[in-house]
Amino acid sequence: MTQPSPHPNSPSRERFPVVVVGAGPAGLTVANILRAASVDCLVLETESRRFIEQRPRAGVLEEWAVRALERHGLAANLLERAGRHTTCEFRFDGVGHRFPYTDLTGHHHFVYPQPLLVTDLVREYADVRGGEIRFGVRDVTLHDTDTDRPSVSYLCPETGRRRVIHCDFVAGCDGARGVSRSALVPERARIARHDYGIGWLALLAEAPPSSDCVLFGVHPRGFAGHMARSADVTRYYLQCPPGDDPENWPHERVWTELRQRLAAADAPPLTEGRLLEQRVLDMHDYVVEPMASGRLFLAGDAAHLTAPIAAKGMNLALHDAFLLGDALAAYMTGGDEGGLAGYSAACLRRVWDYQEFSQWLSDVYHGTASGDPFHAGTTLARLRRLFTSPAAAAAFAEQYLGTAGHF
Repeated sequence: MTQPSPHPNSPSRERFPVVVVGAGPAGLTVANILRAASVDCLVLETESRRFIEQRPRAGVLEEWAVRALERHGLAANLLERAGRHTTCEFRFDGVGHRFPYTDLTGHHHFVYPQPLLVTDLVREYADVRGGEIRFGVRDVTLHDTDTDRPSVSYLCPETGRRRVIHCDFVAGCDGARGVSRSALVPERARIARHDYGIGWLALLAEAPPSSDCVLFGVHPRGFAGHMARSADVTRYYLQCPPGDDPENWPHERVWTELRQRLAAADAPPLTEGRLLEQRVLDMHDYVVEPMASGRLFLAGDAAHLTAPIAAKGMNLALHDAFLLGDALAAYMTGGDEGGLAGYSAACLRRVWDYQEFSQWLSDVYHGTASGDPFHAGTTLARLRRLFTSPAAAAAFAEQYLGTAGHF
């Protein structure tokens, strides 16, 4: 719950129409939309600019998200540099099955690592559009967001003093571990959570991709994934116990498991390389309903977390940001309250759709390693149906691309 505003009568208070908490893809997109509409805003970020521009994160963008970035003038570098993915391949029973989803739908994925997108968005907001962003702030606290006089305070890294920013709205875009979600009035918010009971060892390898497409290894030893990030770096995933220690996965064990779980007849061997990153992700989801309370609006992981099973997280964050940025701009420039009033419901329709697909895909990825022969059998039946039923293939492609009922 938010705290009462400190120093309510201080004559030195600062004011911005909107304070954006968090400089990830969601927060920076909201801020850029507001600047383009000539609405002043302040972005507060606990990390340094260098840190957020280098932090390894997601890299798969759905085409609708890129087109929306383009409409807002935020996709020039992305369109010039991003890779295009048109096909994925499932490997099971020792055979590779290619799934050319672009042939089915006419749409594709863009591959553009999140640090590059964040770098573009920071540059556009701060350097090109002249927006204000303060890095390295500490102890960010939200105040009175359930009133018409909200504020945000923080400890200034230069002076160590608390500064208070008064505003009309707060956009909480500070992720799963930020302060915004906890600032919701408890009686008005519900958090729905789902734990998968599995972990993924997330790996970045200094190695060229071993395939021209994304690979999904569905194997009795556990799931394995291969996703290109650049010409020289590849993202891999290995299913592991939740809470596992990355130290349990030395170089040779990692590559042995990847070779086994991604094996397919006539497939070239994996290109091995130095491991740049190893961390264990415990697979879980949550959804906050509603995504707004008073003058506080949540976006991105502050409002919902989607396990990386279906590569939906950054796309959902951007969807929130487009809706929130446009709604705030419409209200601040013309008094139109419709977008803000319908914001949460509009976001949650896509959020729950993506959560359902992620859960379905988790059953496919992990079913053969469940230890349950019945679950393993139904998993393989689902996979075979993708390659024998045009209707099943089309439905999967739409959900995989995020076009089902949305594009």
